[in-house]
Amino acid sequence: MREVFHQSLEDVQSRLVEIAELVTEAIDKATRAFGTSDVAFAEEVIEADQTIDDKAVALDELAIQILARQQPVARDLRIVVAALRVSASLERMGDIAEHIAQLTRMRFPERAIPKGLKGTFTKMGELDVEVAKTLTELLRTEDLSYLETLRTLDDKVDDHHLAVFEKVLSENWQGEAGATVDATLASRYLERFADHAVSVAKKVAYLATGDWTPDTDTIAVIIAEGESVDGVE
Repeated sequence: MREVFHQSLEDVQSRLVEIAELVTEAIDKATRAFGTSDVAFAEEVIEADQTIDDKAVALDELAIQILARQQPVARDLRIVVAALRVSASLERMGDIAEHIAQLTRMRFPERAIPKGLKGTFTKMGELDVEVAKTLTELLRTEDLSYLETLRTLDDKVDDHHLAVFEKVLSENWQGEAGATVDATLASRYLERFADHAVSVAKKVAYLATGDWTPDTDTIAVIIAEGESVDGVE
């Protein structure tokens, strides 16, 4: 029974990684579609979101079955509870990618990115793709060194998000109302995508530490201990 239980926990982790990979693909296609007005890419993202939703629901059902049948305790319980919360965040990240794709489709054949902001949105999209890739590796390896990387990436996304608002609120902004709405919506979507990734990372840290908000020093100690166990000084 314990072997079956641990196989189920491994299945939970592998499913989270699978969903994260789908989210990475979604945000990559969505941001490229947004930057180039590629409606075909946008349609792919919109259609694929149902797959992400379905896999998140299936994962939640598995987690609930584990809780009901195995009654896990200690770290095993944390794994299952955290998986439910991570699944919800990943599903929301997929929704955000879909929203960006929908914005692209709505404005087609015109570009959704207002003049003067293409460079900013291109960079935000690249950062969000890097965020998704880093998060996937964190879920795959539980290597907490990725947490600091995600925080740094999130700070950069926040800086670009602020730059967009400064641009559209400046006296020199010539965009029409529709362009202003598009810019603020898209910027908010991209900023929230990174925020959700950081939230997931904190949940992974919780699994490793048992502390919902572990500080940097605690994480550094855990990383060092892991390296020591592996024989790396």
